[in-house]
Amino acid sequence: MFERKARHLDSEGLWSYALRVLGSRAHSTGEMREKLGRRAENAEDVEAVLARLKESQYLDDRQFAEGYATARLSNERFGKTRVLQDLRHRRVSNSLAEKTVHTVYQDVDEGALIEEWIRRKYRTADRESLFQSDKDLASAYRRLVRAGFKTGEIVKALKKFAKCPELLDGFEPPEEAEE
Repeated sequence: MFERKARHLDSEGLWSYALRVLGSRAHSTGEMREKLGRRAENAEDVEAVLARLKESQYLDDRQFAEGYATARLSNERFGKTRVLQDLRHRRVSNSLAEKTVHTVYQDVDEGALIEEWIRRKYRTADRESLFQSDKDLASAYRRLVRAGFKTGEIVKALKKFAKCPELLDGFEPPEEAEE
């Protein structure tokens, strides 16, 4: 099969490409640097285009991080850890990501967020049959950890929903790094 090669662009071509890319969704500076670097004819053009995008206020990492974290909280209802991990994956600086997540999640009750997440994800399951066995509890625990919640809060919430909450009494969650 025929393999398509990306066409290398000059400075004005990179500018047009950057505007098209930003027209589809917001990007962090790190993401844009990577995308532009793959298409640039000259590596120096990438930094010039990034500076022009920032000057025109088309590219702003602080605004991107705030919007991203707010959307992840209000739409998907993820925990702090997951949003922080996703921002880092999108090449937002570590300090900005941590500061933004702390600000966005400042007044959020994580216990209530976990309970809402459980109700939403297990809405079709019968309340009496929910988390009957240790296997079901382990599965729910893993899903909640992936969703970015702290293990202590997860155990508290699962005890409320579990048919046999005594299964969780001996559970020792792994140590978490403080944020």
